[in-house]
Amino acid sequence: MLYIFILSLFRDRISADNLASQLSLRVMPNDLDINFHMNNGRYLTICDLNRVDLFIRSGLMKAMFKRGWIPLIAEHTMTYKKPLNMFEHFDVSLQVTRWDNKYFYMTHTFRNTERIVAEGTSKGCVYARGIGVVSPVDTFAAVEEDKSK
Repeated sequence: MLYIFILSLFRDRISADNLASQLSLRVMPNDLDINFHMNNGRYLTICDLNRVDLFIRSGLMKAMFKRGWIPLIAEHTMTYKKPLNMFEHFDVSLQVTRWDNKYFYMTHTFRNTERIVAEGTSKGCVYARGIGVVSPVDTFAAVEEDKSK
């Protein structure tokens, strides 16, 4: 998490019209399960890291902290196609594909040098304690408001 947080501060900013993030990582020993390949739960953690990168680079993290909002994942699915082994390099990408009045919908793709090894989708929202879900439109407005200051 700390590595991604620091890295994201120095990467190019992301605009609302292209909400996408890509990370290049390597499978480390703490990522492994009993079969000595990346644990299925680790994929979900890495999806979280991809979202953190997106939050920071888009300005959403600043808007959330300023207003006391938190990001929540309401639903996540993952399809595993090929295992990732210890020390194997892989790229993971996140694309926000659409949103409605409540949720953001995202696609996560894990690739090694040869092919797609896992794909997933998630549905998430921004939540304000005591108020409820913040609409994506209001979320974008808050990010723009903070950019203009």
